[in-house]
Amino acid sequence: MENKASSLQIVAPPSGHIIACEKWKDSALIQGVRGGGVKIVFENEFGRADFLLPNKSCILYVSECDIIAGTTYKRKLVCSNFLTLVLVENTRLSEQYFNAVQKFVVFDLGLPLFPVSGQTEASQLIAQMVHSDGRENPFRRKSSSRLLEPLVLEVVQQIPGVSQGKAVALLQHFSSIQLLCDATVAELETIVGHAAAQQVHSFFHRSLDT
Repeated sequence: MENKASSLQIVAPPSGHIIACEKWKDSALIQGVRGGGVKIVFENEFGRADFLLPNKSCILYVSECDIIAGTTYKRKLVCSNFLTLVLVENTRLSEQYFNAVQKFVVFDLGLPLFPVSGQTEASQLIAQMVHSDGRENPFRRKSSSRLLEPLVLEVVQQIPGVSQGKAVALLQHFSSIQLLCDATVAELETIVGHAAAQQVHSFFHRSLDT
């Protein structure tokens, strides 16, 4: 039977607001987002996503408990028709499972993944996205200029050994995060040098070796 929520047309919230799934109402994540000056509208029937931002970015939050529990988060990811960004808790308890989650999100689904230490960091990121200038989704892969949005740069800078300058160079050369994931060490080396190229390649491919 088709999920009723999946067929709903959700209208993007106004500037300075987000739409959040009702289940997050009493969470530390919501408290943190409110503390960042963002107003929140809760929605019961919100499909498979957790948050909808004014720039039409939809977010799925994969918690430490989700990861340890098993494959529920996979069903949410696969069934979401409008998901654009996945926030994943990478903690001491979930660290051993993170590579498998990263492989599924980035390689199997081709979605942007941003690791966070917990709900506090996630709330800061969401508030930053809401308050950022412009209403375009910074994770759309239309042009290299869109990939130079601060949030996408921050994602690439999560890779060990990649400075802001190297992140900019990579995103100017590769027109999408997926192309960056698929790049060979030789291709990366011409842009950021041998050591950083090895780090970038290892970051995206280490999960394939587990």
